[in-house]
Amino acid sequence: MSHSPKPVKKVPLHLQSAQNRVYIKNGQVVNDDGMFKADVYIEDGIIKFVGPASEINIPGGVRVIDATGRLIIPGGIDPHTHFQFEFGGAVSVDDFYHGTRAAVAGGTTTIIDFVMPNKGESLIDAYHKWRSWADPKVCCDYALHVGVTWWSKLVSDEMKILCQELGINSYKMFMAYKGLYQLNDSDMLDSLERIRELGALAQVHAENGDIIAKNAGKLLNAGVTGPEGHEMSRQEEVEAEAVHRACILAHQVDCPLYVVHVMGKSAGIELARARRRYNNRGIYGETLAAALGTDGTHCHNNCFHHAAAHILSPPLRSDPTTPEFMMRLLANDGLQTTGSDNCTFNKEHKELGKGNFTKIPNGVNGVEDRMSVVWEKGVHAGILDPCRFVAVTSTNAAKLFNLYPQKGRIAAGSDADIVVWNPNITRTISKDTHHHNCDFNIFEGMVCHGVPEIVLVRGRVCVEDGNVRVAEGFGRFLSTPVRTPYIYDVLEGKVPAEQSNGDGKAADGVNGGVKSLNFDALQKEVTYQKPISHTLLSSAYDVGSQAKPQSPTGLKHVDGARNMQESTFSISQELDKNGPRPSVKVHNPPGGKSSGFW
Repeated sequence: MSHSPKPVKKVPLHLQSAQNRVYIKNGQVVNDDGMFKADVYIEDGIIKFVGPASEINIPGGVRVIDATGRLIIPGGIDPHTHFQFEFGGAVSVDDFYHGTRAAVAGGTTTIIDFVMPNKGESLIDAYHKWRSWADPKVCCDYALHVGVTWWSKLVSDEMKILCQELGINSYKMFMAYKGLYQLNDSDMLDSLERIRELGALAQVHAENGDIIAKNAGKLLNAGVTGPEGHEMSRQEEVEAEAVHRACILAHQVDCPLYVVHVMGKSAGIELARARRRYNNRGIYGETLAAALGTDGTHCHNNCFHHAAAHILSPPLRSDPTTPEFMMRLLANDGLQTTGSDNCTFNKEHKELGKGNFTKIPNGVNGVEDRMSVVWEKGVHAGILDPCRFVAVTSTNAAKLFNLYPQKGRIAAGSDADIVVWNPNITRTISKDTHHHNCDFNIFEGMVCHGVPEIVLVRGRVCVEDGNVRVAEGFGRFLSTPVRTPYIYDVLEGKVPAEQSNGDGKAADGVNGGVKSLNFDALQKEVTYQKPISHTLLSSAYDVGSQAKPQSPTGLKHVDGARNMQESTFSISQELDKNGPRPSVKVHNPPGGKSSGFW
């Protein structure tokens, strides 16, 4: 089996010699399990020392960075990008150079992209294609997931080769995109069984593709053609049903499951319930910067370009309380990671879907702004403490994909992927100043408190004083070994789930620094939504006739009434003998019966 050739690294002179040794002093080191005052010494891209200044003698010729009043945190890990990806007749405009440059500008120093084979294509051929695109261009280190977009014995055999020889430990399946990527339940079960045999991690895009296809057809036939039809065709329960089903399918074959881009409150609830049901064993979830920083009301904007620029799948939800709810789930470990799903298209690409919302290329930006958005909406808002911020933007991804402690930690022996974070200054997000190759930013105008002031990629200062200086091809491919301890030590009963911290140490709790917050203040309900058929019959549309213009194609977002049969889900804080303990629970309506999950 041939392997991808190693690329020629094009490293400029300013990165070759001047920064082999860096000393960061007077800062506050933040890891996922604690904060402490310490200095950090780096040599040849590796952290050599973390501790008090009195315990180290610094050699001459060292670059010194004064981090007084700053936090020293691990570089971000974005576990979900789509660079240079063809979708819907267009190729995402952030390729592996522009995408990783934008990532580094925002404090992310490792990305994990997706190899997406076409139906019938060899997974290994697709893997080599992605390596040939990425290796010469990446400005930071990267790893790869591989999509299982069809099923056969060949796919099964190639998965073994990818795991054992080519550095892959995670596979993504789709319950959506009918006719393109969608697997049926039988093929999913076969794939899940194979992933478990290989000691890998299964990922799933959880939406019911059959429902979406039927709803989309009904909407188009009724004259709903604009961007607002996208969310209407895939309501919250369409995502929630698939999350619930995926968790059960994975549990049936004892396969660890990571649900990507959880976007709706009800889907988040289903994932949190599954984690509780299975004692936090083998179920993990990711949400996106987009879900935390904006909402789906933009998809109903009268400007097609503005609305289409916000289209991704699963969609942004129009309920404006969703972003805070998703952040609360991150705070309480109902969700574990944040990605960007960065897949950017420009105006002319989005216009491929004018007149048919199903043809709008799906994707938004986020790889540059992910960490700032999570800090602003999480830490600055008082929902996350800095340790939990590090966990959900870096360390948890490193543990799940077996990159820890090489990545995701400030410790001797770890890669010197470091961000000097200034929590006391602000920046305003704008398409005019971002480093993406796209013409729109879904976070336009957001003021973020907390800025990645200095960013080091394997010990090289790549961001400083607002300047981004990266080297095309400087990044390396990261082989991700199978049987990651963070997952498989729990599955195999070697350690209890609550003690798995990826390093053999007991976890000290989640989000401990903000236990004093009143989590009872958050009590949200998932609103009832009418089925599409009812919505169309009660709308301004007459099926087969000309639609009356309201939003781009006439139909506004439908707000449902409260469903009294729904349980009220809240994230609260309970007291036990050890003091405050954050928890996730369900409050049932008066006279209602418990779901039995808790």
